[in-house]
Amino acid sequence: MGNTEPARVAAESQFPIIGNLRGEDFQSLESPVSRRAKFMPDFFPAAAARDWNDWRWQIRNRIRDRDGLERIFVLSDDERAALDRIGGRMPIGITPYYASLISRDDPGDPLRRTKIPVAAELIQSPGEYSDPLGEDSHNPVPGLVHTYPDKVLFLATDFCATYCRYCMRSRLVGKGTLLPNIAMWERALEYIRTHCEVRDVLISGGDPLIMADDRIEWLLQRLRAIPHVEFLRIGTKVPAVLPQRITPALVTMLKEFHPLFMSLHFVHPSELTPECSRACERLADAGIPLGGQMVLLKGVNDDAAVMKRLCTGLLKIRVKPYYLHQCDAIAGSQHFRTKISDGLEIIRALHGHTTGYAVPHFMVDAPGGGGKVPLSPDYRAGRAGDDQLFANYAGEVYRYRDPGF
Repeated sequence: MGNTEPARVAAESQFPIIGNLRGEDFQSLESPVSRRAKFMPDFFPAAAARDWNDWRWQIRNRIRDRDGLERIFVLSDDERAALDRIGGRMPIGITPYYASLISRDDPGDPLRRTKIPVAAELIQSPGEYSDPLGEDSHNPVPGLVHTYPDKVLFLATDFCATYCRYCMRSRLVGKGTLLPNIAMWERALEYIRTHCEVRDVLISGGDPLIMADDRIEWLLQRLRAIPHVEFLRIGTKVPAVLPQRITPALVTMLKEFHPLFMSLHFVHPSELTPECSRACERLADAGIPLGGQMVLLKGVNDDAAVMKRLCTGLLKIRVKPYYLHQCDAIAGSQHFRTKISDGLEIIRALHGHTTGYAVPHFMVDAPGGGGKVPLSPDYRAGRAGDDQLFANYAGEVYRYRDPGF
């Protein structure tokens, strides 16, 4: 894995997974044909059911290298070539739970495409950047990004339960440079205290929910104690990749910090398992508003029918589809990126054909730190005298009197 691998592994081995939770705290809801029953005997024969349901066991037993991948998946020539050359780039990490959702022998499987590298990841195309959102240029203290006037991004850790190959922070995730370090956090907290314009703090990473309960609570307590901080948000993919982490103890702690919001990352309806549903419902039952954030990815979800299943499926488990992101222009992402017009057509296909609650905002993050820009289909069809013409979801043209233009 290159020269940086020993340092990364050493850093990750020191990551403090603390707490006193038991596997029984998460009682998994099994699908009709249990993934666990089929997957564990083949690949984790020594593990018991309580291990599978223990989020810490899932973290410790992630698939993290070529040997681990080959033990479970039949790798394609393209995947092998990428693994031979990946070096110190973004690490591999797949929880056993998430691996059980992925096709063992189909390289075109949507979830597999997002987790196992291919050779195209090593090609940097024109218009791609290691830091596409310009976060490093809006970084007043380590671990804090201040791009918008009244919002900051608090990077609590650089570790994730799984690593997505299209990650817009691929330059830093899993490198051990943003450990949940109290001294670093204190510098970021002091910055927030002295900048009274900051009303909204998004805690992200990495994935902050792979930290232990006491670390998360420590950070939330100190942020909530800052008078001008009105809103706290957590960005996470844990319900999709590690639903065992959403324990009753975690949820009981989180509900003490309202108004607290969560942005949950999903890419495909295959992620919406009974276990994921249980995790999201626990969070919603605790009064935490849940917003779904999706990334538009070629060969994964760039199909209106797939996106409709994803968005309506999220709504059924009480997650409001909030943002559909155009894939960020990270280095090596060309094979994931669609045309912007494809995203607009998907939004058109959703509008009027499902409830409006299931239609997300289509967004592009302006490269260089310009922030999110909404992209919505324009339904205006011209003017006729004092009338504005509109084409509805079915393509029918209607008039709305709008004089004075």
